[in-house]
Amino acid sequence: MDTFATYLIYIHATLGSIAFIAGFIAIITKKGNTAHKKSGIVFYYSMLFSALSALVIAVLPKHENAFLFTIGLFSSYFIISGYRALRFKKPNPSLILDKIIAVFMLLTGIIMISYPLVFNGKINIVLTVFGTIGIIFAIRDITLLKNPKKLRKAWLKLHIGKMLGGYISAVTAFIVVNQFIPGIAGWLVPSVFGTAYMNYWFWKLNKKKTPKTAS
Repeated sequence: MDTFATYLIYIHATLGSIAFIAGFIAIITKKGNTAHKKSGIVFYYSMLFSALSALVIAVLPKHENAFLFTIGLFSSYFIISGYRALRFKKPNPSLILDKIIAVFMLLTGIIMISYPLVFNGKINIVLTVFGTIGIIFAIRDITLLKNPKKLRKAWLKLHIGKMLGGYISAVTAFIVVNQFIPGIAGWLVPSVFGTAYMNYWFWKLNKKKTPKTAS
């Protein structure tokens, strides 16, 4: 079992590194062109399987880690829902799975916040921050999924926001594992800068939609 865990950790780290590079390429290339699409697909699958492998590692004997497990769920949510958001630009997509994913993330966020309180009697700042972010995204998803018309208009924002959320997870893991930024800051700094970049893109999209007034 130890050998299996070791191999799985190597696979997890390798896939995470590929996701880190592919995600960066997808970010810096022009949205919608061939390089962006291909690097985005590589990022999606490498990050997804990296996150799924983290879920397996976190439940193996001698490697049990509730923290790693919840972060793996968190990353999987962003990647899967961000990729599925591409479907929303088409009329009448099936939303059953998307609703299940949103509710699942809502419950996961609640667990991430409450788990340390129940079992340790204190708040875990990192899990609280990530759990709160997950709850906010999940509630927004549930609300949008009730209105297909608004959902279709918001597909690009959802895609960009979720995929960037997944990339933030990859960068965070890279920084924490290699201890580039010590302590709790290593967990939170990527989210701060990533959220700022995300808001920049939302601002650009809103600016494009705002009609120009005659002078």
